[in-house]
Amino acid sequence: MEGRTDREPLVPARMPRLSGMDTRAEVREFLMSRRARISPDQVGLTASGNRRVAGLRRGEVATLAGVSPEYYARIERGDIGGASSSVLDAIAGALQLDETERAHLFDLARAADGIPTSGRSRRRSSSRATPRPSLEWALNGFTGGVAFIRNTRQDLLATNELGRTFYAPLIGDGGRTPNLARFQFLDPAARDFYPDWDLFAEMCVAIMRAEAGRDPHDRGLQDLVGELSLRSETFRTLWGAHNVRIHGAGTKRYNHPIVGEVILAYEELAITAEPGNVMMMFTAEPGSPSAERLQLLASWAASEAAVRPSSAGVTTRADPLQ
Repeated sequence: MEGRTDREPLVPARMPRLSGMDTRAEVREFLMSRRARISPDQVGLTASGNRRVAGLRRGEVATLAGVSPEYYARIERGDIGGASSSVLDAIAGALQLDETERAHLFDLARAADGIPTSGRSRRRSSSRATPRPSLEWALNGFTGGVAFIRNTRQDLLATNELGRTFYAPLIGDGGRTPNLARFQFLDPAARDFYPDWDLFAEMCVAIMRAEAGRDPHDRGLQDLVGELSLRSETFRTLWGAHNVRIHGAGTKRYNHPIVGEVILAYEELAITAEPGNVMMMFTAEPGSPSAERLQLLASWAASEAAVRPSSAGVTTRADPLQ
C-alpha cells in the first residue's frame, strides 16, 4: 500500500540512478517505448513474419526516417551524440512524436553532446529556497484565484493568500518545503483532494520526465525520482513509461475539504528571470458554481484570519494556516 510508512521498502531490480541521469539508457528506453506504440498499419506498412516485439521494428523506423538500419540501431542503443537536427526530425516524424516528445528527444541529444538546453548555462534557480520579493508581491496582488510558484523539482516555493488556504491539504503544518509530487504519490489525502487522481499522477510524472531530460544533472530532481520510485509502485510504473508533457494550460477538478468540488482553469507562466521556475495561476469560470465556491473559500479564510489573536492578545489578520 502506498502512502506514509516507516518500514524500509524493497528495492526493485531497476531503479533510476541517483547520481545523474544515464542519458544512453534514457534515449534507448524512450525510443523503444515510442516505437512499441505504433503498429505497421498506422504508418502504411504491411506486417509480415513473426513479430517478436510490439509495434514497429528498428528497420521499419529506419526506413520511415530515411536512415540506414545500422545508424538507427546505433541511435536507439543510446549513441545519439552528434546526430544532426535533420536526422532527429526524421526520427521524430517516423515515430509520430508530438511537440513535447520531439523537444524531449532533442533535449536528450543535447545532454549526450554536453550542450545545455537552449545554449544557456545549466539552470540553478531551483535551488532558491524562496522567490524574489517582487515575485511574492505579484503573487499576493493576484486575488481573483489561486496562484503559486514551483520549481523543476515540484517544490511549492510560494503561494498567494487564497492559495495557502486552497492547498492546505498539501502544505500541512509546515516542516520541509511542500512538494507536489510527494503529496501526489505518498500522502493518502491526495486521493481525496484530486478526484481524478490517476490522471494527475500521469501528468505529474510526465512533467518530471520532461524536466529531467532538460537538465539531466539536476541532483535534487534525480534524488526525488529515486525516493518516489522506492516508495511508490505507481510512480515507478509511470516513470518507466517514458511519457513526457508540459503543463501549459487546461482545467483540473478538485475536491476541497471545505467547499467541495471545484473546477479550475490553469495557466503556466515561465519566469524568465529564474529559468526553470514557473508561476501557476488557477481561476474559475465567472458565474460558475466553482467561482462561487472559490469566493466562499476566500471569505472563510478571511474570517478565520480576522479572528486569530496574536501572541500579545491583540486580534490581527494572521495566516489561516498558521
